[in-house]
Amino acid sequence: MRAAYIQEPQEWVAGFSFSTTVKVRFSETDMYGHVNNTKVFAYLEYARIEYFKALGFDFSNDSGNQNMLVVADIQCDYLNQVFFDETLTIYVKTASIGNSSMDLHYLVKNEKGDICYTARGTLVQLNYSTGKGVPFLEEQKKLLLGK
Repeated sequence: MRAAYIQEPQEWVAGFSFSTTVKVRFSETDMYGHVNNTKVFAYLEYARIEYFKALGFDFSNDSGNQNMLVVADIQCDYLNQVFFDETLTIYVKTASIGNSSMDLHYLVKNEKGDICYTARGTLVQLNYSTGKGVPFLEEQKKLLLGK
């Protein structure tokens, strides 16, 4: 792994506890049969939402929540090709959390256990009405950091 956000690869991989799976659809591949590089970000989005749901975050309109999480930046490192009909396991963890932002890390493996992608991204919690940053509650921070 060559990504600058990964200091100790074995320790970094061992730090993931949440995962979900996706199956590569034909429409997500290019003329060579491998996953189009832009589709990986949809996989990361799916895993991120599943991660937050598993932590108990409520995304329904009925919750009365006036805040939203917005992706501020995201990057992906492509390590191995992925092809149609493969099942990918996507791991997500909170790498760090600030006042109103957090850094998530992602690890994507194929069925053989090979690492295909690593990624990281910053999310910011904003208020729907004002568009301004909103600090995370202490309870949210504990959930996000697994404490």
